[in-house]
Amino acid sequence: MIIFAAQNKFRVIKLHDKYFKPFISAVQIEKAIDRLVEEISTDLGDEIPVFVGILNGSFMLTSDFVKKYPKPCEVTFIKLASYEGLKSSEDIQRLIGLTQDLTERTVIILEDIIDTGKTLAEVHRIFKNEKVKTLKIATLFYKPEAYKKDFKLHYVGIEIPDKFIVGYGLDYNNLGRDLPEVYQIKETQHMTNLVLFGPPGAGKGTQAEFLKGKYNLVHISTGDVFRYNIKNETALGMLAKSYIDKGELVPDQVTIDMLNAEVEKNTDANGFIFDGFPRTNAQAKALDELMDSKDSAINAMIALEVDDEVLVKRLLERGKTSGRADDANESIIRNRIKEYYNKTAILKDYYSAQSKYYGVDGVGSIEDITVRLSKVIDSL
Repeated sequence: MIIFAAQNKFRVIKLHDKYFKPFISAVQIEKAIDRLVEEISTDLGDEIPVFVGILNGSFMLTSDFVKKYPKPCEVTFIKLASYEGLKSSEDIQRLIGLTQDLTERTVIILEDIIDTGKTLAEVHRIFKNEKVKTLKIATLFYKPEAYKKDFKLHYVGIEIPDKFIVGYGLDYNNLGRDLPEVYQIKETQHMTNLVLFGPPGAGKGTQAEFLKGKYNLVHISTGDVFRYNIKNETALGMLAKSYIDKGELVPDQVTIDMLNAEVEKNTDANGFIFDGFPRTNAQAKALDELMDSKDSAINAMIALEVDDEVLVKRLLERGKTSGRADDANESIIRNRIKEYYNKTAILKDYYSAQSKYYGVDGVGSIEDITVRLSKVIDSL
């Protein structure tokens, strides 16, 4: 098992070949168990129940539950097997059966999770032959979207989406049962997402094209995205144009929605190169939230570092053929470079705090610079 530090208070774990993200904390689990204990003890009064844990998954739940249970009780286990990897199999095997007489006893099944209900069907079949007085089902986790049976669930701790989870007794191919909290599988297992920065004249666009091809990444240029949406009169494009026409800044959310649409168009990508966004801390946080919603994250901010005088010389030379007025005026060029550093300094601090900032020497041949950038990306 490998644990990776991630942004803010979160962490991602790797079990075998899969990545899992934080889902339910140990504190939330304890509160759910406290509620189950209170409900069940209230319902049963002074009756002495037999709590039956379903192994392997419920060993943590059963242990914590009976320690909190305020009245006398008995505890036993049965072992059923139904999972193969990430899916619940059709075949339910009983590996360890009951060893005590439960005739006319009140039995409470303690399950770690109920999803399709196949295991629950086998439990009902087993206890039908035991002639118990009452059989009730308590489960810590319940997936209502996946449940396919008609058996009543008497006590439910936490309802969850139909996604694979590990931790607190639940495993992925025998790993993860020991975790005190619960993690949910990341649907996007691994992506390389870069924020590429560079002052005017640093060759950022050229390098983005090389990196896009080498690593099979999608290059998302904010300027290109805006031009596409406005030219094609999309809803977002028209909304952005309404602000631009009034001389106002386009709200960050509009830009984020455009970027989200681009990411959604390329769900099978190995990752993304974001060019021209973010430019402020608020935008950087919004981009983090966008990638987190895709079960992914920004891996690095890479900034091409070039001496100002080299930049001025490059842009003046480019201005001879580019036709751009802002490439032909040295005063405008220096102001653009100054503005870049003012904005980048803030973001440098933001990504440095996450250990995600990488400065790369942007002087030399195109090939040499590509090698330097590749070395950073390969190390991520």
